[in-house]
Amino acid sequence: MASADLFKAAFRGHPGGVSVITADAGAGPVALTATSVSSVSVDPPLLMFSVSHQSSSTATIRAAETVVVHLLSVDELQIAKLGATSGIDRFADSSIWSRLPTGEPHFPAARTWIRGKVVSQMDAGSSTVIAVEALEIKDVADECSSAPLVYHDRTWHALGEGSRVE
Repeated sequence: MASADLFKAAFRGHPGGVSVITADAGAGPVALTATSVSSVSVDPPLLMFSVSHQSSSTATIRAAETVVVHLLSVDELQIAKLGATSGIDRFADSSIWSRLPTGEPHFPAARTWIRGKVVSQMDAGSSTVIAVEALEIKDVADECSSAPLVYHDRTWHALGEGSRVE
C-alpha cells in the first residue's frame, strides 16, 4: 500500500476547483472549503464531494438534509480562506452570508451556488463521500468576469486565458 505522504504529494500536483460547502442541521451553520466537488450525472443532476472525518464541519454536513455548494472565483478567495481556516467562527461577519428562503446558509457573492438534497453517503477511509441532487442553481457566471479559483500545490491560482493550451 502507498504511504499517506506519497499519496498527498501525488495529489498536490493535481489541481482542483475550489468550493465552499455550507449546511445547518439545526445547531448552527457550518462551512468548509473543498477541492473534491465534481459532477456525477446530469439526469438527475447529481454532484459529489468528500469531507474529512477530522473537520469540525463534517458532523453537521453529514446530518444535514440539504447543503449549498459554492463554486468560487478568484473574487471569492476570502470565502475560500474562511472555509479553510480552523478554529474560527466562519459566520461571525453577517455582511458576507445570509440564509436562503429554504433556510440554508450561503455566501451570496459566490460566482455560482448549488442548493441540493443529500441523497447518499459512503464512508471511505478517513472521509465520507456525499452525493447531492441539485434542487436549485444560482449561476451568476455571466455577471462575474473573475477567473475560476483553483488550488494546486498548496497555493491558490486563477484559471484564465493565460493558462489556456491548445
